[in-house]
Amino acid sequence: MRIALLASLATLLTAASSAAPPVLGLPIACKPGSTCFVQQYFDHDPGPGAKDYRCGGRVYDGHDGVDIRLPSMAAQRRGVAVIAAAAGVVEGMRDGMDDVAIDDGDRAAIAGRECGNGAVIRHDGGWRTQYCHLAKGSVVVRKGQTVAAGQKLGLVGLSGDTQFPHVHLSVREGDARIDPFAPTLAPGACMAESPGKGLWSPNAAAALAYRSTEIINFGFADSPVAMTALDDETLHMPDAASPAIVFYGRAIGLQGGDIVRVTVTGPDGAVLVRSDTPIERAKAQWLSFAGDRRPSGGWPRGAYKGSWAVLRGGTVVAIKTASLPL
Repeated sequence: MRIALLASLATLLTAASSAAPPVLGLPIACKPGSTCFVQQYFDHDPGPGAKDYRCGGRVYDGHDGVDIRLPSMAAQRRGVAVIAAAAGVVEGMRDGMDDVAIDDGDRAAIAGRECGNGAVIRHDGGWRTQYCHLAKGSVVVRKGQTVAAGQKLGLVGLSGDTQFPHVHLSVREGDARIDPFAPTLAPGACMAESPGKGLWSPNAAAALAYRSTEIINFGFADSPVAMTALDDETLHMPDAASPAIVFYGRAIGLQGGDIVRVTVTGPDGAVLVRSDTPIERAKAQWLSFAGDRRPSGGWPRGAYKGSWAVLRGGTVVAIKTASLPL
């Protein structure tokens, strides 16, 4: 009898360990590539280096999840929901940590709480998803609660070990950390082409298609652009009386050797300004702008056009354009 019971238990354990992983939807209520962006992927380099599942550099050493960021602090203050990527039971949660950008000198104050405010959801077969850096006072689920896929957990914040508003999603099978984009890659491996949808649903996989570089902010302004004004969305559009017309952009995932080209043309199609900036080394994000001062006779009436582009090996890999009617 005891042998039969042990055999039955072994069968159950084997079945549990081989349970299918959860199918994941987006963990955030936004439109990837438009109102939110993947800032960092899972690190597949087991050594001191870092590489994402596509052999790129959109990651830092030891990063064990996926960071999906908002384009500005103003967007975070308006409120963007973090949602359950799959159905399950809330295994743990935390709230009450302040929304404060952390630098190297502040990390001791959050030791053991680097995730900030967030939640862990248990799924079938020993799988778990964790959601980090939620806004203080926004977590709306409690331990033991059953949640449906797509159910709101809280709001994107700036709690824990973070420097920009985002949700960090990590996936675990037992104690193993899993890349939802490439769950079966061998340690140290990567792929020049996408290995497939991974753990994502078809819709989520399509929305999160890999982009080596993305432009997350761009547009016209009437003066030089500071990062704080960009994040707070306090920039002013030029008009006929403006002292300058400036075109700006901010990109993530720049590589050493890239060229950032900013161009502004006037109503007659003539180039008012063109600026080429070489990028010497990889940049997690980069802001630049170029513009022209108002001529003595005032701005000619018509449509001005701006372009912010990233060139890699002479090929445009990302570009945003806009038109300004005066």
